[in-house]
Amino acid sequence: MLARKSIIPEEFGLPGLASRMPRKPVFRDRVNKARFIAKNGSCNLAHKNIREQGRFLQDVFTTLVDLKWRFTLVIFTTTFVSSWLLFAMTWWLVAFGHGDLNQDRENRTECVTNVKSFSSAFLFSIEVQVTIGFGGRMITEECGTAIAVLIVQNIVGLIINAIMLGCIFMKTAQSNRRAETLIFSRHAVIAVRNNRLCFMTRIGDLRKSMIIGAAVRLQVVKKTTTPEGEVIPIHQIDLQTESALASNSLFLLAPLIICHTIDKNSPLYDLSAMELQCSDLEVIVILEGVVETTGITTQARTSYISDEIQWGHRFVPIVNEEEGVYSVDYSKFGNTVKVATPRCSARELDEKPSILIQTLQKSELSHQNSLRKRNSMRRNNSMRQGAAGSGNVRRNNTASLAIPKVQFLTPTDGGASLVT
Repeated sequence: MLARKSIIPEEFGLPGLASRMPRKPVFRDRVNKARFIAKNGSCNLAHKNIREQGRFLQDVFTTLVDLKWRFTLVIFTTTFVSSWLLFAMTWWLVAFGHGDLNQDRENRTECVTNVKSFSSAFLFSIEVQVTIGFGGRMITEECGTAIAVLIVQNIVGLIINAIMLGCIFMKTAQSNRRAETLIFSRHAVIAVRNNRLCFMTRIGDLRKSMIIGAAVRLQVVKKTTTPEGEVIPIHQIDLQTESALASNSLFLLAPLIICHTIDKNSPLYDLSAMELQCSDLEVIVILEGVVETTGITTQARTSYISDEIQWGHRFVPIVNEEEGVYSVDYSKFGNTVKVATPRCSARELDEKPSILIQTLQKSELSHQNSLRKRNSMRRNNSMRQGAAGSGNVRRNNTASLAIPKVQFLTPTDGGASLVT
């Protein structure tokens, strides 16, 4: 038995309507992952289960420089006190071997005068190593051993002082101190520049002393999986910038906008505005250069996650010419404005250039409509103000042209009366 045919045509049924309805792309929710580089430039990386700890002792100077100040001061204080105690014991042994501690023996030259106990030997050790020389204790030519100990202690003291001064100088002149005045914009932007989608960020230097040979590198860090199934948790991909193509370095005299053109070689080529919000990529910006005053190479870093990348925005200009001098308004360093930008990816924009033309036309029409509304509102306000002013003038004129009441005096029996 054949099935009865439905009264409603198949093209108007639920399956037919559902097949013709446009489907919205489904994106996965973005997983909140830890960022690789913090906004202040510190690396969010922890080293665990390092078995060969002795490698750090092979480079003691670098280890001391990398330590925090409190640990460095504790180590130097312990080193000085230990050396004083060690040589104090040595001087006490020299005095004990020569018999200087025996107070019964008189009329005999001592190796070190006035060293009668360990306390006096400790004070003499401090005087020798830091070259104080109060004059109460001194070495004589009686003992060659004492002369040798004096030479050794002076050499050891000079080595400790040299290491301490060098470590303190390197800690105070570290490159990351100069990086505190190298600033980055809080957000990065993606907008159209020269008819291409571009990723842009702004950098600046707060000091007047320049960074010589400044260079900027952009990298995308994300988790990827190879076709063979290998998972790369931190896959670094370089982004080419316009400054790298034009020259080898930047002239960082005023704040600059670093631009990366999103082309077919860019890892951002297939990302649209919606896909960017759901992605877990991180863009790292690295600024390197030589400090003009010290000659030390410095490096400043920051990063932008997808929430910190504004699609369809552009940085506002902050450099103006005032009285023959260029001035920079750092209060607007990170300010952006909305601009007409297609929400599609750079690949779709290359395949359909009409999208950009339509977007710009819509932006121009909306801008013209807003100008018309603004002009009409101004016209209406001016007409209302003119009508209100003319009403006030009319009221004043009618009040001035009003006929005054005239009073007449008429004689009556009792006297005069007023008649209006």
